[in-house]
This record gives sequence, structure tokens and C-alpha cells, in this order.
Amino acid sequence: MDSLTQAVLGASIAGFTLSRFHGRKAILAGAALATLPDLDVVIRYSDPILAMTHHRGFSHSLFVLTAVAVGLTLFWRLLRADPRYSAGYLFLALWLTLITHPLLDAFTSYGTQLLWPLTPVPQAWASLFIIDPAYTIPLFIATLIGVIAGIRPITTKATGWALLISTAYIGTSLLGQHYADKAARQHITDQGYTITGSFTTPQPFSTLLWRSVVRTAQDQDCEVVVGLFDKTPPESWCAANNLHLAEALDRSVELDRLRWFSGDWVRFDVMDDLLIVSDLRMGVGPGHYSFRFVVGELNNANAWQWVSPYMWPSARDFTTLRPVMHRIWNQSPPLPLARWARDAKLNAEPYRMDLNP
Repeated sequence: MDSLTQAVLGASIAGFTLSRFHGRKAILAGAALATLPDLDVVIRYSDPILAMTHHRGFSHSLFVLTAVAVGLTLFWRLLRADPRYSAGYLFLALWLTLITHPLLDAFTSYGTQLLWPLTPVPQAWASLFIIDPAYTIPLFIATLIGVIAGIRPITTKATGWALLISTAYIGTSLLGQHYADKAARQHITDQGYTITGSFTTPQPFSTLLWRSVVRTAQDQDCEVVVGLFDKTPPESWCAANNLHLAEALDRSVELDRLRWFSGDWVRFDVMDDLLIVSDLRMGVGPGHYSFRFVVGELNNANAWQWVSPYMWPSARDFTTLRPVMHRIWNQSPPLPLARWARDAKLNAEPYRMDLNP
């Protein structure tokens, strides 16, 4: 989630647990502590794929953050033992402030390595967009109340209610996701496809409109847009994902890592003699993806050659937000998925070529 949301979440947890002892100092300390895991963004990597896939890594590990909470507890108790609460209570407050950061991140589609250094596919429960005002506003209001009121009981009450409301909102987002995923899968099944998997995530700033990527046994990925207020079948766009093109390249750490990090929710396209891989989990529709990388180019022998990855400009722009916001409440007009795909020059049909000329 965005830094503001993480800060007010940490402030609310610290306010609920420690403000009765430390007032607004607890609020401010909680806000600062909750943003600590995102300091991994200052680390520089050799290419954008490594930078993307190492973010939300060790600094978001539940194991690492638990150890940090233990260390902070011991340091604080040695520095200044407070008889009003135990070391166990302090640890719980610090631990919750820290671990809720990666847990909240895991509810977005990016992918969070909660179990680092173990290497399961990063958790991407994908029921929240990275910025969601409905989740953030209650926590923001509670934080403001805490900063103003300080040690008074209103701080504990406000932060407690805010945490309850925001947690309940996550619950409703999971219900919405389940409904949208089921509707998208049914829509693609009705078109005669055999489904092998799906990834469903909200469109920007809301849990009322959803985008599902449905993978089929026919080597096609279908993007389906489902609104909770829809009265008629959703719009969709299906195209070959061209995963076979990865076989044309030499094995690489970067591409292997991207496919692992994304749970293999990627597609390959050929444009201007370049091989481009796109992460399908983040975006608003075909071609409007947040992360696209050039990973290969045709050499003089008409064979694919691996290149050091670099970002390919996405077709996304702010003009797409207006129809997406309109689509929340109205199915007409539908989102122009096919036009977006054409504008981005996505390969709708399987891209065939001699991989070993």
C-alpha cells in the first residue's frame, strides 16, 4: 500500500496499544516505525526486473520483522523500563505495528515475500488496490484525533474503531473479489474455454470494479472487467499469452525471477524486433500494465538474443482513469479492451516463428 496508508495504520495500532501511556509520542512513533519496511527502495539493482522483484523482500519478511520487534523491545527495556506495562506487552505493540505493514501489502497484487528467506511464490491476495481511500480515511481521521488529543481516552477509542472499520473493509473486499472472480470465470467458460487459473484484482481506488485475468487450456489469457453493480455480462478480451516465446531465450536469472515473482502471470509480445514481457497482475486493461520489460531482440541471424532488461513504456496514462471510474457505476460504454490492445500492438494471435533458425 502507499506510504500514507502504512503510516496511519502503524499510528493507529501504536495509538490503540500505547497512547494511554505515551500520548501523541506513541502515534508519531507508530507512524515512523510502520514505514520502516519500505526503506528497501533505496537499494539499487542492476536492472528494473531485479529492482521490482527484490522490493518487498527481506524487509517485509515476518521472520525479520519479528526479530526487529524483539530487538527494539530489549533495547527500550534496557534504556528505560516502564513499570506500567510488561516487556511482553511492548513487544506485542511493536510487533503488530511492524508486521501489519507487509500483511497489508500482501492484500495488493504486487507480491510480498512474507516468508523470506524461504521462496514460495510471493503472497498477492489482491483484494485491495495499492491506494484505496475507503481503507485509509478512517485510519487517517483516527491518527489526526490522536495527534490532537494525545493521552486522553478518545485516542484509544478512535484508533480502535478505525482499526475495526478498516479490517472489516478488507473482509468486504475479499467477498467482492470472490464474486468478481466467479463471474469472470463463468463468462469465459460460457465462451467455450477450459479454465486453468485466474487472478482477480480491483481496478484503481475502489473495490466496486474488478479486473480478472483468466488463463485457459488453449494458451490464451482473457481479461474480464466485472462491476458489482453490473446488470449484463462483462466485457472481455482474449489473446494468446505467447509463453512459448520464453523458450527462444537463454535461461536468465532475471526472467526466471520475474515469472516466479508474478506466479507466471505474464505475457510475451513482439514489437519492432523486440521481445517484451508484461506482468499481467497490475494494470487496468490490455497494454495498460504497470510493469513491461524488454528482454530480447532479434540479431542478424534472425534469432532471439537476451538483452539486459529495460523498461518498455506502458500504454497506461491518466486518460484511462476517467472511463474506468465511469465504468464503476455504468456498463455503458464498456471499457475499450480490444482498442487498448490494438493501440499497444499486443499480439492477439499466437506469435509463431522459427525459434532455432
